[in-house]
Amino acid sequence: MKRNIIRKGLLILAVLLLSMGILEGGFKDIRNKAIRICYECIGIG
Repeated sequence: MKRNIIRKGLLILAVLLLSMGILEGGFKDIRNKAIRICYECIGIG
């Protein structure tokens, strides 16, 4: 019973933090960094 409450609380917290990161534009930063790294790996950038 107590474990279920903790799990639900952590799930809600995770969803909240992910939502905040997406709304603040964190996704764009991470995507741009990933693209640059991939270009460097294959020798384009």
